[in-house]
Amino acid sequence: MRLNRFLLAAALTTAAASYSTAQTATPAKSYTQTIPGSDQTYAMVAIPGGTFLMGSPATEKERKADEGPQHKVAIEPFYMGKYEVTWDLYDLFAFTNMEKEMAAKYPGPDANLSKTDVTTRPSPPYVDMSFGMGRAGYPAINMTQYAAIKFCAWLYAKTGVFYRLPTEAEWEYACRANTTTPYSFGADVKKLGEYAVFTGNSGGAYKKIGTKKPNPFGLYDMHGNVMEWTKDQYIEDYYASVAKGTVKEPFAPTTSLYPNSVRGGSWDDEPAVLRSAARTPSAPAWKVLDPQSPKSDWWLTSASFVGFRLVRPVKAPSEEEIKAYYDIKPIKDY
Repeated sequence: MRLNRFLLAAALTTAAASYSTAQTATPAKSYTQTIPGSDQTYAMVAIPGGTFLMGSPATEKERKADEGPQHKVAIEPFYMGKYEVTWDLYDLFAFTNMEKEMAAKYPGPDANLSKTDVTTRPSPPYVDMSFGMGRAGYPAINMTQYAAIKFCAWLYAKTGVFYRLPTEAEWEYACRANTTTPYSFGADVKKLGEYAVFTGNSGGAYKKIGTKKPNPFGLYDMHGNVMEWTKDQYIEDYYASVAKGTVKEPFAPTTSLYPNSVRGGSWDDEPAVLRSAARTPSAPAWKVLDPQSPKSDWWLTSASFVGFRLVRPVKAPSEEEIKAYYDIKPIKDY
């Protein structure tokens, strides 16, 4: 998964060089992306650019060392998925027959499957990856970071619009939504159940998207329900390198299979993991039940708490930059 770092940095379009103290321009409007040849849509929320302190203060309860030191980050305007990606949409990518059946029901000039026929697809899962917790209207889970990126490539072929995973910085900025408290709704953990699905109210399973209150930007399930992939490699002391000026990239490029960063906490997590600044590294244990050797590039088998949502930069990258982002090879898991 080693990419041209300069092209990838341009494609991610997160500014890290100059800072302003005020919120910058907001994308024109939030919108809903229609998915040609289907009945599916994906709502995107316009996120204004600006600067924020990434990480948590030393005084924050339940804070971990990898959340500091706090450092200022500048974010360009972008769009972010209002909800986590659901099985309804993900299955069209994962199963070619489902995409074909849907296109037959919803024909049209933009439903030409030749655009997606060449897309690299997941290998068939050997079990139902929802583990019986629900599918229609529920967040897709148990995909690898590689699979989530390849979904973005499929969606680009399908719609002609560049979508990708958020960086850790973008994710935290969007989650905080101009707040500085442990959660986007404040510091009172007693209110968490109003905004999040977590161990205290999940009943041992994820829930349909959007069942709780949104954050101030209008994003649902940023706290809880399922953790969400970012593009970043998880580096425990990365913030220290950024703060010292020894790292110039606004994100940590993926160079190894483990660990990568997921954010937000899940239905299976305690409140501390759902905080805006909390970071979680991926782990080999997430594939522990996979009987294959090497293990699947596409599916996790013990991570029913991991999903993802999409972002779209306001400034579209070049075709070369898009190719650099999507044209990746899986890092093998032996």
